[in-house]
Amino acid sequence: MYYYIITIGCQMSKADSERIATFLEDNGYKQQEDWSQADLIILTTCGVRQSAEDRAYGLVGRICKLNPKARIVIAGCLAKRKDVQKRLAGKVDLFMPIDELPNLLKLLKNCRSGNLLGNDNLKKISAGEYLTIRPKHESSFSAYVPIGNGCNNFCSYCVVPYARGPEVYRPADDIITEVKDLIGEGYKEIILIAQNVNSYQSGQINSPKLLGELAALPGNFWLRFFSSHPKDLSAELISVLASSDKICQHLHVAVQSGDDEILETMNRKYTVAHFRSLIEKIRQTKPGIVITTDAIVGFPGETKKQFLNTVKLFKDMNFDMAYISIYSPRPGTVSWNMKDDVSREEKKHREKVLLDILETNSKNNNNGYIGKELTVLVEGINKRGKYYGKNSGFKTIRFIVPVELSQEDIVGNFVKVKINKIVGNNLEGELIK
Repeated sequence: MYYYIITIGCQMSKADSERIATFLEDNGYKQQEDWSQADLIILTTCGVRQSAEDRAYGLVGRICKLNPKARIVIAGCLAKRKDVQKRLAGKVDLFMPIDELPNLLKLLKNCRSGNLLGNDNLKKISAGEYLTIRPKHESSFSAYVPIGNGCNNFCSYCVVPYARGPEVYRPADDIITEVKDLIGEGYKEIILIAQNVNSYQSGQINSPKLLGELAALPGNFWLRFFSSHPKDLSAELISVLASSDKICQHLHVAVQSGDDEILETMNRKYTVAHFRSLIEKIRQTKPGIVITTDAIVGFPGETKKQFLNTVKLFKDMNFDMAYISIYSPRPGTVSWNMKDDVSREEKKHREKVLLDILETNSKNNNNGYIGKELTVLVEGINKRGKYYGKNSGFKTIRFIVPVELSQEDIVGNFVKVKINKIVGNNLEGELIK
């Protein structure tokens, strides 16, 4: 029997897919490179954005048409949604929350049904147990390490607390052991992930202490983490960021809006002034750090004046990059019952305004890299024969490698690149031997 996994969405979805792959292969399945030939197709879904949800619908339709014999499983954030189950009834064999992973093969023996959830007789595993499954990593040099699952924040626009449940975190010893093993296997980049990675707490070990212990491990590697909530950026954490070069020169912290009234309606629990002070302290403590963020445009009730506050914040904060989301109502959230009163055209306009600011910021910031030598973790080679990778600051860098060096010598390793030009939002340079 052959399986194929399609991952839709965030880092947690990718981590889910890697653990599902381990479970399947432990139970005799083999990975199929062509989904049209697979016996079992699993879509690990994300429900944060409507675009991700729409992609899942489209893929299910294509699979039913081109590989009608395949069993289809919806895992991840869309699995519990009753409206999703109703829409895909008769097309999907199983809607599987991740805590029902042990029942996957048993349930697939049943006939097609959209009503395979909520059975009290099913064996379940806790989020903590699920996260101990050793994943089948897609990469041989960069690994996601989930340290927890779930969310307690209940931002008014977000489905994650309903889809993932409350926050549950792994014991620190388990995380440290997994990271040690990865370093021993030659992994160069360890990426800690959770819905709220800096909310981590296990006994007396909080996020700053965990980060510090991992950074103290011997080896040649980087530590990244996603994603940070402003409420969790403590003075202790900011101090740890600057304590080791192994902790990357990059922090992703979601602001979502530059207006206090909108932040309050979003239930974000901080003010713009607090966010600004955090970023100032971080940049003072770790000079040169690259700050990226998330923002939502067109949230219910957002006036043009309130949006202009977000514009001002983007200009002042000089973000290198941001994920801009056009607000779309998510079923079951508080904002689902709010009037979606900003037109699609106005949302698109606001998105473009912020993207234009980001483009200007990125170009100005990238100019500062010209002539500098950067350490790059090489990810691959593109169709034009240029190698590419990222530096500690999460900047994408492209370069040419002398013909005497093979792909095996370069990909997955750290190299030095001298930057000599900017192409779009990327940096280009030459390999330093």
